Amino acid sequence: MVESLGPLDGSPIPILRPLPPMLSSNMPDSRDPSDKTLHKIEAKAVVPRHRTLMDRLLSPFKELFGLSHVAAVLSLVATAAILVLAVYWFFRLAPPHTLVISSGPEGSAFQTNAVRYRDILARNGVDLKILPSEGSLENLRRLYDPKIHVDIAFVQGGISNAPQGKEVLSLGSVSYEPLLVFYRTNTTATLLSDFIGKRLAIGPEGSGTRALALALLQLNGVTNGGSTILLDLEAENAAAALLAGTADAIFLTADSAPPQLMRKLLLDPQIQMLDFPQADAYTRRVNYLNKMVLPKGSLDFGRDIPNRDVYVIGPTVELLARKDLHPALCDLLLDAAKEIHGRATLLQHKNEFPAPIEHEFPISPEATRYYKSGKNFFYRHLPFWLGSLLNRVLLVFVPVVVVMIPGLRMLPVLFSWKTKLRFLKWYRSLLLLEHDLRGSMDAPKRAQLVARLDEIEHAVNRMKVPASFADQFYSLREHIAFVRGRLAEG
Repeated sequence: MVESLGPLDGSPIPILRPLPPMLSSNMPDSRDPSDKTLHKIEAKAVVPRHRTLMDRLLSPFKELFGLSHVAAVLSLVATAAILVLAVYWFFRLAPPHTLVISSGPEGSAFQTNAVRYRDILARNGVDLKILPSEGSLENLRRLYDPKIHVDIAFVQGGISNAPQGKEVLSLGSVSYEPLLVFYRTNTTATLLSDFIGKRLAIGPEGSGTRALALALLQLNGVTNGGSTILLDLEAENAAAALLAGTADAIFLTADSAPPQLMRKLLLDPQIQMLDFPQADAYTRRVNYLNKMVLPKGSLDFGRDIPNRDVYVIGPTVELLARKDLHPALCDLLLDAAKEIHGRATLLQHKNEFPAPIEHEFPISPEATRYYKSGKNFFYRHLPFWLGSLLNRVLLVFVPVVVVMIPGLRMLPVLFSWKTKLRFLKWYRSLLLLEHDLRGSMDAPKRAQLVARLDEIEHAVNRMKVPASFADQFYSLREHIAFVRGRLAEG
């Protein structure tokens, strides 16, 4: 403002007074309050944008790799699918807590051993359900029947007409199963052929005892019919018939007879056990048979029972399983088999069983690995379920990490290569345009070059570039501006 104070000569003298500051906070707002567009723009600039969970998940794919929204979504879905699949397999590979075994008749060695397996597996948190049966043949039928839930079973080796296939695998032989033939002392018999015309109890239908007895009797020309009568009696009834004189001889194995019953017959003075002097010949003719010796006096030293070495023959007992048996349970079962069957008995040496003796059924790959190198490292040094957990982590997540880490490392390289190619494309266009600046320049040519440069700049400004390439992006824009300056000068 200017005021007149009046000089000495009476003429007004202008005096300058300071004006209030132009950016004072007390200044009235000179903007049009009706301008709502401006207020909306300011509100958007002031209020931070709320980032959703999806934005946060997609951010690494967009910012690190420069992916479009669709590509980032696809990458996120693929990563999530891999993780979900890994978690699924982690739980899918967990061993079951329950197994079902088809054993044998009540009181038989098969049944007794199944109970011992159950007790050992229970120490490791696995519940073994025992399903009694008539013997080996029924056990085998159950394993092949998908409608019956049976995981493992004891089966006598060498069962005739046993179905073949890879649905059932062997974990190995776990013991010998001698065939004991008892007859009354008033009967003279040194060979099986001596029983022609006799009453023979060979075991019930479905038992391995019956299948083996029929095979051996047929080799000796003894068949059902005429004066020879074959009786389908269970072990207890067969022993009672022999003692009562209604049967001349009975055939017993651990498949269907209690060990106590066989010992009772061995110690009875009215009963004799058949010696097999042709044992070596049987093992040569029938490949699944084994020769065993019951040593003199081994049952009773005082009474010298038996009073001579007795040769017997018989197959081995195999522990069979369905092909989908969990590998960890294979180790657990063979550990139990070693504890139960590894001790010495009258007919076998210590640590002779379990053994990978293959007959009709192939040895499972997991059992083969166990016999060669023992238990898995984790199961050898850790409790079963902790070992199972670490083993599954090793099988599932380690391969995922091993595959994903190189893959994630390759992604930046691939995207870097792709992004550099895009930069090189526009740098080549700039070089060609700058090359065209040489020589004479008229108005049409200048307009054409400006249009080409505008097209390049427009395309570059629309590029989606990862943050790691920001320096190259701005360098390209500076070079575009540099070329534009030369074009303006030219």
